[in-house]
Parts: sequence; C-alpha cells; structure tokens
Amino acid sequence: MVEPLIRLPDGTIKQVNPLTGTKVWTLPGRAARPFGMAGQHPLPLDPGDHDRHCAFCWGRMFETTPEIARVVHDADGWRDVRGVLAEDLGLTVPEFRLIPNLFEILSYDYWHLSHGFEPTAASQAHRTAYLGTVGGREHVTALARIRMRARGAAGADAEPLADEDLSREAVALFAGNHQVVVARRHYVDGATDDTQLAGSGTLTPEEHWRYTELTVRAMHDLYRDNACARYVSVFQNWLSASGASFDHLHKQVVAIDELGAQKELEIERLRTEPDVFAHWGPGYAAEQGLVVARTEHAVAFAGVGHRYPALVVHVTDGGGCPWELGDERLREFSDLVHACHAATGVHVPSNEEWHHRPPSVDQPMPLRAVLKWRISTLAGFEGGTKIYVNTIDPWTVRERAVTRLRELTDSGLVSDRITVG
Repeated sequence: MVEPLIRLPDGTIKQVNPLTGTKVWTLPGRAARPFGMAGQHPLPLDPGDHDRHCAFCWGRMFETTPEIARVVHDADGWRDVRGVLAEDLGLTVPEFRLIPNLFEILSYDYWHLSHGFEPTAASQAHRTAYLGTVGGREHVTALARIRMRARGAAGADAEPLADEDLSREAVALFAGNHQVVVARRHYVDGATDDTQLAGSGTLTPEEHWRYTELTVRAMHDLYRDNACARYVSVFQNWLSASGASFDHLHKQVVAIDELGAQKELEIERLRTEPDVFAHWGPGYAAEQGLVVARTEHAVAFAGVGHRYPALVVHVTDGGGCPWELGDERLREFSDLVHACHAATGVHVPSNEEWHHRPPSVDQPMPLRAVLKWRISTLAGFEGGTKIYVNTIDPWTVRERAVTRLRELTDSGLVSDRITVG
C-alpha cells in the first residue's frame, strides 16, 4: 500500500486515493488562485420571469415529465403529494418534485428488451389516470413529440399524433428508471440579479433534509420496482462546468444493471480488509488533520486522491442500505452535506456523488457523499498519464472549508448538530 499523502522537498504533494488508486499531484504556488468567482457584470432579473427561468422552474412544469411525487410545505407542515394530475399541478407549491428524466441514460426499451422489465401496477394506474384528462393527454403528447423528434422518428409532427406513438412514448414517461429530484427555487428568494443562484448550500438545513429524504425514497423505490437494478447511482451536477443542463438545483437517481467498477473494487477490498472504509476514511483523515466537521454519526473531511479537490461526508456507524440507517443518521448525513455545499459556495461548479451499499451486497458499506470542486479542466497530461493535477491540496481544502463553516455557524446558516473542525 502506497502512502496516500507525500510532501516532497519543493512543496509538491503527491496523493494516491486509498480506495481507487487514483494518483493526484498538487503543485506549489497554485493553491491561492481564486476560483468560482461570480460574473463581474450581473444581469438584473426580469420580474416577469419569476419562477420561469428554465424548464426545471415550477412555473414551467408542463415542460417536464408528469411528476411522480412532490414535497409540499404549508400550514399542515411538510407532506408528500403523489399522483397529481395535469389540471392540479398548480394547486400546491412543490418545494421538491420527483420526475422521470425525459431522456434517460438507460431507456425503458433497454430495460424491457434486455431484462423483460414491465411497468408496475402503480405506474400503469398513474399513466391511465393522467392520460384520462384533457390536460394530461396534451402534456404527454407534447413530450412524446419531443422524444420522437430527438431520435428522428417518423410521425412526430402528425396531427393528431398516432395513438400507437402516444402509447409507446407514454409508457417510458411513466415507467422510466432514471429520475430527477428538482428543487423549487432557481434563484434565492428576493434575488435581484442572475448571480444569486439557489444551490444546495442556500437551502435551510430542514429543506436540505427533505431534499435528501426524497432522494433516498426514490433510490429505494427503484430498487424495489426493478429486480434487475443492481445499483442506483445518485449524483448532483451543479453549474454547466460540471455537466448540468440547467443552473437549477437537482439530483439524478439512475438505476443500472451492473454494480460498476467502483463498487466491484470496494467489494474486493472488503474481502481482505474489512475495516477499509473506517481506516482509510475518517481514521486517516483524523490522523492527517483533514477533518472539517462532525456529528455523532457522521464526519466530513477533505478527500485524498480525487481528480478534483473534494470534501467527503461519511456515515461512521452504519453499514446498511441508506433507507435502513434511520432518520437520525440520514439527517446528520444531510446536515454535513448541506454544510459542505454552504462552505463551497454557489459559484463553484461541483459534482456530488453518493456511494452506498446496494441490497445485493451483504457486506457493510457506509453511506458516503463526495463533493468535488470542478475548478480545473482535465487535459492531455491527465489523459496520457492518468495522473491528475489539482490546484489545491487536501489541507488547503480543509482550511478553506473550516474557515467558511465557522462564519456560517456564527450566522446560524448551518445545522447546530455539527461541530466544526
């Protein structure tokens, strides 16, 4: 086992990720470079575009797929609403919506033709009810045309759309295995210009918990409803530089029929090193002075050996599937992820990646999230050598995050459950 962190005489720091073997070099003199700066010429927001800035905004709900569920916060508190029909979309204000992805990574046809996957009874009932109203049929027809045009299918512009085309497209729109959890706000409440985006860190800790909770439920449901789903990938791309289609807060929940190379590698390591996660995660971070914040059941620290500077949130005393961990552990996980985003800031492009134990694996695996700061561009050197150059070393990542978190704690903007440093 190569030492994960080595500092050379000239100040260069060489990192090796203890789980993946990824090699990263941090070169001296580059850590002080500014990053994630907002545009110098903010544009004022048009009040007429309120809640209509992009297709994910709740004022443009007919541009997205028929929703699976929404989370509402009103006089009755927080509650889930399911099975909303097209005519009723505006009756409540959704703080978070769960919708199928219009263009899935793995399509319905992939699952149906490769694995014999069929829609659940609940999915079929929802589709029948939705298409049974005038508004619902118009909504699904418009989306069917978009999907057909995108792949060059004949008949996309037929008037009316052929029943067989509508039926075929509608199945995928209600029974997909790629879902999106979308937050209400595009900009923070009261925003006056386009630099005031609403990201994970601008949510309250309670809002972020509801966001996390809906994501975990979506993950659980995909495993439950698709017996061939071996892994459900959860990730969040923030800003276009990270791969996001819209600068609007959302997570993606995607079922796949393989465990993936990362999970297979972790399982192999567990067979020979049962404490690999505890030892090379929170344990090593504490030894190296990389801990950013902690709660009773989770810890956040600067990651070692990631392609981009990273913060890692790690549940410390639960190895089951995420929905088996209980509200207390999941809430603390959510609080730390929220705090890491708040410390990062909304102008830093980032990827948030979840890692968890799937139901088919019987070895304990802690729930972890890796928040990667996309502040550099991979180029020929990285492609040719598979050595990645980071501008910020883990200790500097930790220092920046801790400094900002102390300010946020003093302002009451992060959970009082966390201890910084």
